[in-house]
Amino acid sequence: MPPSERAALIGAGHTRFGVLPDAPRTLIREAVDSAFASVDRGLERSQVGEAFLATLGFSGWQLGNSAALLAEEAGIPGVPVVRIENACASGGSALRAAVRTIESGSQEAVLVVGVEKMTDVSSRRRRYWLGVSGDTEWERLAGLTFAGVYALMAARHMHDYGTPIEALAQVAVKNHANGLLNPNAQFRKAVRVEDVLAAPRVADPLGLYDCCPVSDGASALLLVAESVARRYTDTPVRVVGAGAGSDHLAVHDRESLTSLHATQRAAAEAFRHAPFDRSKVQFAEVHDCFTIAEILALEDLGFAAPGEAAQMTLEGATARSGRFPVNPDGGLKSKGHPIGATGVSQAYEIFLQLRGAAGARQIPQAERALAHNVGGSGATATVALFERA
Repeated sequence: MPPSERAALIGAGHTRFGVLPDAPRTLIREAVDSAFASVDRGLERSQVGEAFLATLGFSGWQLGNSAALLAEEAGIPGVPVVRIENACASGGSALRAAVRTIESGSQEAVLVVGVEKMTDVSSRRRRYWLGVSGDTEWERLAGLTFAGVYALMAARHMHDYGTPIEALAQVAVKNHANGLLNPNAQFRKAVRVEDVLAAPRVADPLGLYDCCPVSDGASALLLVAESVARRYTDTPVRVVGAGAGSDHLAVHDRESLTSLHATQRAAAEAFRHAPFDRSKVQFAEVHDCFTIAEILALEDLGFAAPGEAAQMTLEGATARSGRFPVNPDGGLKSKGHPIGATGVSQAYEIFLQLRGAAGARQIPQAERALAHNVGGSGATATVALFERA
């Protein structure tokens, strides 16, 4: 049965993503203050009944009790806070938990924050933390890196479907073009297909421009019950579906290297009680940690048949001006990927787009959108559906 109460976004905040001097508590405070300031008719902090913090706790900051840090910096001391860690899918998982909290009727207003501080440790330490999102018993002992796992996926997709490497390059070109228009993006730099193809190899066939960066940053969302949303704004954004899925941790235990069953399961749950189907989704924010990941996402989400997302990309369908824009904010590839903040940031972009507030990167007449957030190499995934109220 569909829920008797829906959740609605009424405010959202965002820091810049990139190599930042700020500590995690400063990033949290900036994102939360921005979210409250964005509410048209002032939600009071005292009205927030619960909060969710999405973070991997990269490099170990406040690893034991970061939830209390959120309550302190958000100005909501005493409010229950739950920390959620599902690798790179932490943000989407926190959003889903907040939606379920409102749908249950237990709270009327909920805060979601995603944050990560990743650039204050050595490259070796970063590789360690990124590696813990995958299988540590077999993959890492065999020397397989995070990029290496996605390189295997890319090579298999190319083998099975004849996917041209130019399609992966076009994902990077398109997302960098979108990131140019995003003031919060880490890389506001245009690249050409020939730049992507000529870049140093990281894990063949993936090169430097096929990989998302290591980033600092935070994002925050304010959700309320839809029945009270218009007390605070005339343009709420409904969250009409929230799904999640999981799969085997190690890729060698999965049925396929060219599809993520966790994504498929998450999408099925999200659409189950949504008021529209895939054909009504106008644009998507998908988890492009590597360029091949965007290709896989389009197929797993049902926007392209297996093996057909590459051609869809090469034809320009996923460009901001195409028939199905993907990652209008630049995606992880250009905007950046502070792990816990990514899924929250995707919802922030959708919030702006559906309210007509995305500026130069605005998608005309945007009414419905999808956010897709993946953990590790695909062992966890979330999908959320949004609609302009």
